[in-house]
Amino acid sequence: MRTDKYIVTQTKVPGFKFVDQPPTKDVMEQVMFFDDEAVKGAFYVEVAWFRKATPPGPQAHVHDYDEVLGFFGTNQEDSYDLDGEVELWIDGEKHLLTKSFLAFIPKGIKHCPLRVTRVDRPIFHFATSQMSRYTGDRK
Repeated sequence: MRTDKYIVTQTKVPGFKFVDQPPTKDVMEQVMFFDDEAVKGAFYVEVAWFRKATPPGPQAHVHDYDEVLGFFGTNQEDSYDLDGEVELWIDGEKHLLTKSFLAFIPKGIKHCPLRVTRVDRPIFHFATSQMSRYTGDRK
């Protein structure tokens, strides 16, 4: 079909870097990474499942673009219950989050480290930006 090019069913290497080794699939599994390389004209989106606490994630950095991070619990009885804990630093302030959330990170704002510190049920994660590609980090 002529519109098949707009659908991606396989992923590529994640855009972010963990401090040490990337976590194994039983800890975190990247589901999809979508950008202009995958579909011409698309913007950056990445999606992952977190099943266990992670090693230290991306260190503090800034981007030249806005970014949105989302973490959602899978408790069907309470969609707002993260059933875990995420540590996220924004502009030098530490946030310990136990509810499903979206975080808007304006361009030029230092953010991270980011770490999933507890997982009682799988946590669904996504990150997105209007940029055509994840361009890396400036410290």
